[in-house]
Amino acid sequence: MTEPSHLAAVRESYDTVAADYAQLVKEPAELDPVSRAMLAAFAELVRPLGPVADLGCGPGKVTAHLAALGVPVFGVDVSPRMVELARAAYPELRFTVGSMTALEIGGGELGGILAYYTTHHTPPQWLPTVFAEFHRTLAPGGRLMLAGHVGNGEHLRPTRAYGDHPVSYESHLLPPDRIAELLQQAGLVVTTRVVQEPEGGAKRQAGTFLAYKPE
Repeated sequence: MTEPSHLAAVRESYDTVAADYAQLVKEPAELDPVSRAMLAAFAELVRPLGPVADLGCGPGKVTAHLAALGVPVFGVDVSPRMVELARAAYPELRFTVGSMTALEIGGGELGGILAYYTTHHTPPQWLPTVFAEFHRTLAPGGRLMLAGHVGNGEHLRPTRAYGDHPVSYESHLLPPDRIAELLQQAGLVVTTRVVQEPEGGAKRQAGTFLAYKPE
């Protein structure tokens, strides 16, 4: 399959900002209580289910957080530079370069998937492909946690980010109801939706979704 055009911009942008991103992005222990609680709940759900993929793992901070909670987790990111930083910081964990649009993971291999602040860079027309990959790679009963920026359909085109480096990725802030609908259309059962209003310096709403693949 031909690579979607947006992936080149995401890859190049995150390769560019990777070092500053790793310094600037909060450690999971510094997140707000609701975000920490959702990660803890996800960890409890997937701990007994087998391998968990942290898709869009970046420098590996959340991957390592899940591992510390007893989750058998590995990381995947489209940015080779991010993967390099993750491997250097957490050599005991496995990190690979890959894309959510075409995962190099067999069908039904995963007990869980974490997509943490990653899918908002995916154009809406590509989300069915991404969510179909989630469904394909999850084992029956496998769990998904998707978290990220949500909105009313805003399309953002930042030019600089994370240490004032140039970036060319775009962000698509879909309504929570639309994300849930697309997950359900992909065959996943949404069990939990949490929408957080901006506070503490945040600029946008955040949405967290828990779902599973039916037996």
